[in-house]
Amino acid sequence: MPTGRGLPLHDTVLVTDGGMATALEARGHDLSDALWSARLLMDAPAEIAAIHLAFFGAGADIAITASYQASFDGLAARGVDRAAAERLLRRSVELARDAAASAGGRRWVAASVGPYGAVLADGSEYRGRYGLSVAALRDWHRPRMEVLASAGPDLLALETVPDADEAEALADAVTALGVPAWLSYSIDGDRTRAGQPLTDAFAVAAGTPEIVAVGVNCCAPADVPAAVALAREITGKPVIAYPNSGEGWDATARAWTGPSCFGAEEARRWVANGARIVGGCCRVGPREIARLAKAVGRSGTPRS
Repeated sequence: MPTGRGLPLHDTVLVTDGGMATALEARGHDLSDALWSARLLMDAPAEIAAIHLAFFGAGADIAITASYQASFDGLAARGVDRAAAERLLRRSVELARDAAASAGGRRWVAASVGPYGAVLADGSEYRGRYGLSVAALRDWHRPRMEVLASAGPDLLALETVPDADEAEALADAVTALGVPAWLSYSIDGDRTRAGQPLTDAFAVAAGTPEIVAVGVNCCAPADVPAAVALAREITGKPVIAYPNSGEGWDATARAWTGPSCFGAEEARRWVANGARIVGGCCRVGPREIARLAKAVGRSGTPRS
C-alpha cells in the first residue's frame, strides 16, 4: 500500500506550507493573469524557490508545488507546447525538491494537482459541477498527474476539489498510476462546494489505498473541526487540514474580501479531532505558518 514515501502520517503531526500566491504577491508579483502563480514557473522560478524556502524556514515540513494552475490546456493558451508544458510541470517539483534539500532536515514535496475549474480561471473551482462526466475528468487529469508523478514528488496533492464526482475521477486516475496522494476538498459547512454531503464525498477516498490522507483545504477555518472529525470517522485515514484565512474570493473582481480569521491556535483543535497534516492555504503566509508550527509543537524561523 502506498504510504506517502516516508511521511510518518501515523506517528506525528506534520505542517504543510501556506499560500504560494499570497507569498509571491507579498514580494510584489502581479498574479492577475489566468495562470496565477504557475506563470512564475516560466518567468521567475527563483522566486518560487524562495517561497518554498521561506515556508520551510517558518517550520513547514511539506512544500506544495506551484503546479496548481499549471495544465496542458492553460499553458497551451499561452503558446506553450506539450513538451515545454511537461518541462514546466517537472520544474515545479524540482524547485520544491531543491528547496527541501537546501532547508536541511527531513522535508517532503507534494505535487499540486488543482481541480479542472482552476484552468477555467473563473472561480469554477469554488462551484464544481462543470458538466463533464467522471470519465472525461479522469482523462483530463491523468496526463498531468503522470508527468508530475514522474518528477519524483513524495506524493500528489489532489487539492481544492469542489465536487465528489471530480474526486472520483481523481481517485480513479491515482489508482491507475499507483502513486500515493492526499485528497482534500474545498467545502462550505458540511457540504462540498458543489453541494454534496461530506459523508458521501469522504467515502470516495475510503476504498482507495493510494489516497493516504484525506481532508479539506481552501475553506473557512470555522468549517475545519467538524470536517476533520468526519473525514477520520468515514475513512479511518490520516486527515489533512489547511484552510484559507477566512476571507472570501470574489471571482468577478478577482479580489479577496472580508476579514481574516485564521488563528494558529485553532490547529490544536484540528489535531485533537484527528488531523495529522495541518497548514494554510490562500492568504496564509510564512508568519502565520510559523505561529501554527509553534502551536502544534513544530518549530522554525520565518524568512522574508
